Amino acid sequence: MDRCIVLVDAGYLLGAAASLLAGEPSRSRIHVDHTALIQGLRERAESETERQLLRIYWFDGAPDRVPQPEHRRLRVMPRVTVRLGALTRSDGRWAQKGVDAAMHAELTELARNRACSDVVLVTGDGDLLPGMMAAKEHGVAVHLWAVQAADGDYNQSEDLVAEADERRVLDRTWITKAVRAKELGGICAPPPAPRPEIAAILSAPLPESAPAAAGRLADRDADAPLVQHAPAERAERAESDPEDRSGAVKGVPTPKDLAALRAPGTQPAQHPANATLRWSSDKGWVERPGGGGEPPDSASLPTLAQLTTAEQRWADREEDITTVGGDPYEVGQVFARRWMGRLGDQTQLQKLSTMYPRVPHRIDGELLRYAARFGLLAHKDDQIDEHDRYAIRAGFWREVDVRTGAEHAAAGD
Repeated sequence: MDRCIVLVDAGYLLGAAASLLAGEPSRSRIHVDHTALIQGLRERAESETERQLLRIYWFDGAPDRVPQPEHRRLRVMPRVTVRLGALTRSDGRWAQKGVDAAMHAELTELARNRACSDVVLVTGDGDLLPGMMAAKEHGVAVHLWAVQAADGDYNQSEDLVAEADERRVLDRTWITKAVRAKELGGICAPPPAPRPEIAAILSAPLPESAPAAAGRLADRDADAPLVQHAPAERAERAESDPEDRSGAVKGVPTPKDLAALRAPGTQPAQHPANATLRWSSDKGWVERPGGGGEPPDSASLPTLAQLTTAEQRWADREEDITTVGGDPYEVGQVFARRWMGRLGDQTQLQKLSTMYPRVPHRIDGELLRYAARFGLLAHKDDQIDEHDRYAIRAGFWREVDVRTGAEHAAAGD
């Protein structure tokens, strides 16, 4: 069969790209445009082999083999098949299990069934040597592609290199068409539009009774996605004045932290000694001491489940599988878009907008449970990562801002 097939070891491809561009093999140090990467692989494979592409197989590891957001984006692309092995943590390091075996099985099966005349392997693991030899015995030409090594040396098995029929190198120029190094301290989601309410919260000092919260927020300042809400002049002042950083709340506070804050020029809210703050999480209700709470009106806001019919639920699930990539920011936007689109009483949308930046606990819990479907749970404790929670809520509020802003503009006309 005069067609070519590409088998990609994602751990090797992206790890080597991270080493080349960011100086270390951690994939968290790079941003990948998967659409551009897949298109680049397809075009180069067809050019090198002079055969039409049949399919690209993407082999990667995932905790409990649950597809992560990038896998969800890849598996709905044309001519792409995703195969997942396990991702386990040992001695503080993540390791793939079963990926090499899956690549070996796929390679030998494709060759045995004469599904292609040429196969491109993007890998460096010598464990694939028996599979490569078996494919050659079935008359398949094997092309081995390497990622340019950061130190100029081989980053592939020498036996694998020696056995390949053709060998090519994906150099820095090719790699940077789809992969770039992240800037230190960068955010993982597009910054929402600035709002004066969050600026006031971020600039408000903590009461003396809450130093622990200040320390916790300062520690996560560098990575908190919603730090973009702070005014530019405050960010510049924080860089030039270290004491200013330690005396102000940074990042987006939790509901418990918000209960301890007061806006500039106002008196701290008075709460009874036994007051508690009810926080909803992906694991249900959590009673947090320390006073505060949400406006009574929040209880009247309907959840998305209450607004959704059986037919809509089916359509939502189909959309989640086929078009929603699973990026935390995107997940928040999709949830908010559905909630607002099915809301009959638009005065409730204005009521929600006044509660910013806290998502009412009933809706917040539902939002986080929805996000958990997309593999956004941290493997270590089945909780959604703290930074992902910020990005999820940022996407939710950004979509609310878009809708309320459009309505205000229409009313002005």
